[in-house]
Amino acid sequence: MKQIESIKEFGGYLNRYRHDSEVCHCPMTFSVYLPPAAEKGPVPALYWLSGLTCTDDNFRVKAGAQRYASDLGMALVIPDTSPRGDDVPDAPDRYDLGQGAGFYVNATQLPWNRHYHMYDYVTDELPRLVESELPLIPGLRSISGHSMGGHGALICALKNPDAYASVSAFAPICHPSECGWGQGCFSAYLGEDRDAWAAYDAVELIRNGARVDEILVDQGTADEFLEEGQLKPEDLENACKEAEIPLDLRRQPGYDHSYHFIATFIGDHLMRHAQALNRQR
Repeated sequence: MKQIESIKEFGGYLNRYRHDSEVCHCPMTFSVYLPPAAEKGPVPALYWLSGLTCTDDNFRVKAGAQRYASDLGMALVIPDTSPRGDDVPDAPDRYDLGQGAGFYVNATQLPWNRHYHMYDYVTDELPRLVESELPLIPGLRSISGHSMGGHGALICALKNPDAYASVSAFAPICHPSECGWGQGCFSAYLGEDRDAWAAYDAVELIRNGARVDEILVDQGTADEFLEEGQLKPEDLENACKEAEIPLDLRRQPGYDHSYHFIATFIGDHLMRHAQALNRQR
């Protein structure tokens, strides 16, 4: 793990690191914001998963989260969205498959199955690395994300309910098995067995018995991908209702899919996560 950048922000430090990933078989880059409180002792962490076409840079530059994290004494851990490199398979004519579109699954199909293990990377390798090298409280984590990363946050929490104090999402891809983005990536990464898809689909996981204590989702009503049927928050709403999982689905009038939307409500999300994390201290 090598630090390649450090920028002081709001009394803390936004650092960038690179390491050789054992599960993705390539160098991986991620960012961590350490608040001022980290200079005095351990702090809890929010893991943020970004969406299609993004790197770690999108969230750390556009969301404005560091100001809130500084006040709340919370670290932010921001991985990339996929493996990258000249030897990593890609679909350069597509933005929704390959590099920048890891979908937070463990791929089983050629040519993706050697490198595209973002689920294991986010839930296992990265937390172990961060918690061994940086002053974070081991195991005291929450998770959030946007769009494809919102999908990732939901499935990571649902599949590992004891690993995260709380989960939230902005405009998540709620039911990827039933939308174009998810079907395109799942068939490429996981094959045509829809049972394999269900293991990485929030709605299907809930239908099959997965649970978390509660979920916070913000969805803009002017989101162009909502209109295209890519996000399907109503399917998550119905699944949570049937499973009696508390879902705070806030339909925000006039907001789109962009980081303007995220920046507007990220402070509220971080506050919710801070409260959940503090309850577990």
